[in-house]
Amino acid sequence: MFTGGCMKFFKIDSHDYKHVHFIGIGGISMSGLAKILLSYGYEVSGSDAKESPITKKLEALGAKIFYGHKKENIEGADLVVYTDAISLDNEELLYAIKSKVDLVDRASFLGLIMKNYKSSIAVSGTHGKTSTTSMLAEIIKDLDVDPTILLGGELDDIHGNAKIGKMDLFLTEACEYKANVLKYFPTTAIILNIDEDHLDYFDNIDHIVKTFEGYVKNLSDADNLIINVDDPYARQMEYIKTCNLFTFGIHTQADFMAKDIRLDEAGHPSYELYIRGKNVARVELSVLGKHNVYNSLAAIAAAYVNGIDLDTIITNIKKYKGVHRRLEKVGSYNGALVMDDYAHHPTEIKSSLKTLKDFCKGKLYCVFQPHTFTRTKMLLESFCESFSLADVIIIADIYAAREKDYGDIHSKTLVAGISQKGGNAFYMERFEDIVRFLKNNLQADDLVCTVGAGDVYKIGLMLLDKKF
Repeated sequence: MFTGGCMKFFKIDSHDYKHVHFIGIGGISMSGLAKILLSYGYEVSGSDAKESPITKKLEALGAKIFYGHKKENIEGADLVVYTDAISLDNEELLYAIKSKVDLVDRASFLGLIMKNYKSSIAVSGTHGKTSTTSMLAEIIKDLDVDPTILLGGELDDIHGNAKIGKMDLFLTEACEYKANVLKYFPTTAIILNIDEDHLDYFDNIDHIVKTFEGYVKNLSDADNLIINVDDPYARQMEYIKTCNLFTFGIHTQADFMAKDIRLDEAGHPSYELYIRGKNVARVELSVLGKHNVYNSLAAIAAAYVNGIDLDTIITNIKKYKGVHRRLEKVGSYNGALVMDDYAHHPTEIKSSLKTLKDFCKGKLYCVFQPHTFTRTKMLLESFCESFSLADVIIIADIYAAREKDYGDIHSKTLVAGISQKGGNAFYMERFEDIVRFLKNNLQADDLVCTVGAGDVYKIGLMLLDKKF
């Protein structure tokens, strides 16, 4: 049950900070944290490489934004927050260290923010965090519990990536990268799945599992743990039995189960919901894909174990229409549907292409931008196997994100591997060339989906002559 009343104060680890500076403020999580501080009257400044819709929104809310990273940008700040995406030789970061200004990484700062709330829900797992957190946000956002919400994507119903609530409840997602989940102490923890990823930090899958086990140890006797028992790695974890354990799944007996799963003509799932063996309702979703059945079970479980009425849960989850960049319909070109998806891991790509193939009447085109050199190299074989359902695969250059190119992996290597497995794959360096190819080849009833966590979404917008 959610506890606590209205938020009456807001402090950062008991310090009396007044001016907080964010290095990399344009990031989706960093910008959400900045919005929270602005709502509580903090002076907020931040820097980013270039102007974006996110930074412009922050400026409109009162933040001082600098474009480019210079040591002068942090003048006057008594706390500096930095993101994992910046390099260790960042001028502002080095100056903050030299000046002995209080310094904290994004994940630790999020953990400090969470401590202000008596009740908190954190959604973790390799895949589905943003979708599940957004589903749960849709369930509870308009209720008396009035939560503060921080998302890793943009949800239209809260007008962005953050919502500032008046009550003592915080809802967020918890990323495992660099073992960041160990910095969070929620009252309800969700583990959706565990998979090989972020191998630039983790040694192997066992290292990842051990990290999640450490996260579970953060929970107290009164806290809730909600896990996917169909996931083999989540199932093998050594749990701390003293917390309240709840399970969800489709194939394995669980506290919250989905049975009789059906897809309508548009690809939206529905299913019979069983809670501890009892059929309690039929759930209808307004988003695509079987993977969202798992996400919805986790969201339903979190709301239910915290005392939200079941009828309210079932009604509100149907209102969830999806979050930006998650199997998002962008428009149509020459009778072909244009979509965009954030998938950047082989498991996610397979799942998304399976969903799209189920209702695509013509050819399925996948335009993929690999995300980070390390992920592409370490999971190359799995990537090569993940595109089998696409009729045409176009591979763009690798999106470096936080990494440097050491020349040991290239998109052409991925194209060669896909081709060896029978895939119809092409490498195209320039977005303009990809758009030209699509314009020359797309036919009515075809479907093209841009896929990746970088800026590949721009290709769909360019195809449709939309601004970005």
